[in-house]
Amino acid sequence: MVSSVPQSQDSRHKQNSERLEHIRHTCAHIMAMAVQKLFPGTKVAIGPVTETGFYYDFDCPIGITVDDLGKIETEMQRIITLNLPIIREEVAREEIKAEIVALHEPFKLEILERIPVEETITRYFIGNPDGGKIEPSLFAASALSPTEYWWDLCAGPHVNFTEEIHPDGFKLLSVAGAYWQGDETKPMLQRIYGTAWETPEALQVYLQQREEALRRDHRKLGQELDLFSIQEDAGGGLVFWHPKGAIIRYIIEDYWRKSHLESGYQLLYTPHIANLDLWKTSGHFDFYNENMFDSMEVEKQAYQIKPMNCPFHVLTYKNKQHSYRELPLRWAELGTVYRYERSGALHGLMRVRGFTQDDAHVFCLPHQIADEILAVLNLTEQILSDFGFENYEVNLSTRPNKSVGTDEVWELATTALKQALNTKGWDYLIDEGGGAFYGPKIDIKIRDAIGRLWQCSTIQVDFNLPERFDMEYVASDNTKQRPIMIHRAIFGSLERFFGILIENYAGNFPLWLAPIQLRLLPVSDEVRDYAESMAADLRTAGFRVEVDSSGERLGKLIRTAELEKIPVVAVVGKREVENQTLSVRTREAGDLGALSVNEVVSRLQTAIASKTII
Repeated sequence: MVSSVPQSQDSRHKQNSERLEHIRHTCAHIMAMAVQKLFPGTKVAIGPVTETGFYYDFDCPIGITVDDLGKIETEMQRIITLNLPIIREEVAREEIKAEIVALHEPFKLEILERIPVEETITRYFIGNPDGGKIEPSLFAASALSPTEYWWDLCAGPHVNFTEEIHPDGFKLLSVAGAYWQGDETKPMLQRIYGTAWETPEALQVYLQQREEALRRDHRKLGQELDLFSIQEDAGGGLVFWHPKGAIIRYIIEDYWRKSHLESGYQLLYTPHIANLDLWKTSGHFDFYNENMFDSMEVEKQAYQIKPMNCPFHVLTYKNKQHSYRELPLRWAELGTVYRYERSGALHGLMRVRGFTQDDAHVFCLPHQIADEILAVLNLTEQILSDFGFENYEVNLSTRPNKSVGTDEVWELATTALKQALNTKGWDYLIDEGGGAFYGPKIDIKIRDAIGRLWQCSTIQVDFNLPERFDMEYVASDNTKQRPIMIHRAIFGSLERFFGILIENYAGNFPLWLAPIQLRLLPVSDEVRDYAESMAADLRTAGFRVEVDSSGERLGKLIRTAELEKIPVVAVVGKREVENQTLSVRTREAGDLGALSVNEVVSRLQTAIASKTII
């Protein structure tokens, strides 16, 4: 099912989002005001709004800890109840520069210097009810005047008065280190994260969801279930798949390949590096260079580790001449790419430096676009549904101001995307001007078990690479024409999708994905041979089975299996040996009683084939 957002509801959501943005932006300023009063000498940096709250970066001479968050919250509540006005003021560059210098605020000065000369400079006051000028001396050493004034450079927006923020509608969450401007060569600052909502009730809902999200955190579960690790000795942002995680990856990849072959795709394998000139031809060197690792020299030639798979697929296409009769060509690859991410941006499996994209490219004729997009949507729905995701948010992004390609080809592609979505019967939102410079796109966000949206699937029409690489096909009239290129990913990347799966299932993988599907629990050494024999037979039947040979008591064996989130366990005792049965318990259904081995096999096979519980 695709989530539907009627226009009126979307408009209300937008208004609510704008109000929340104002609340959160002002809350960030109030927090900075409170910090500078409680910790004299503190310098402020930046304090933007985030998706669920806000943060501010500080240079505090004594350091701020989690233990300080409570008193900062109390001071924020005091400021809010004063009902101080929030006042916007336009200022001259030299005038505000003099004030900032007098305040000894180096980060504010850097921010001012980055504002283009043609832009209007604004600051926002908290306080100043009489509208009079604020003397810089009032802020010496960050000591606030009795009339409670504070300001920062800011473009807004904000609420009008502090009491528009509910004193129990916000909470400070954590303290972390953050380099100034994300640059490891610059000072390390302290970042305080917070969240703010319109009502205390909304705050409590968010905090409960946040607590549940922390329980499901893929980094914590990945370690507890021994699925993967990020080995810092090998460099940050590089994923090591442990045996249990690797078997899940194998299952995902095997499923992905079979699904694509059944859908008319052909598989490719391409190199991990290429001559730097390839990335200059593709445009990545000019437009994407800051996200690429440095090139390396091979026999006096510069080689670049790949950040994308697309140019390799283009070269494969250009390896021979193609006729219109061959199109569409559908090529798919699980291709590993490498992108430079700053260490501060790395986040478990969600943001890494090396990852495997489930990349595919369709080369087709103009009149085939709508059908090919519809086929991609159908395949996407099939795959995401099989992994348990049936609720999506769909966005169609149209032509931006800066783009390549003619009006005619943009109109053709955009109309084809709309036609495919309408044929599919999916509701979608239009992001005007949000497309890539090389073509319109469809983005699909999946909703997980606790309501969070994750960007995964993307379908993009590309007019740029066919032009840059002079791609051709021979048309029916024997002229040379450009093919249409469609980029497409369903998972996005295996690493990130695996992280989403871990959190969606809270580590309780469905039977078909579980690394260990069945664990046999022998209650004594006397029955261990029977358990091992049954395990061997079940492995031969295609199941992932192991025997717990730890010798612990039955209660401990069952508890260990529960902690390791094994979906099915079978107790083996003397009675089971005599009757040639297994006493089966499942995570979902509980105790199923004594079953013959054939019945166990049948139930497992049925559940795996239908991707349901046993």
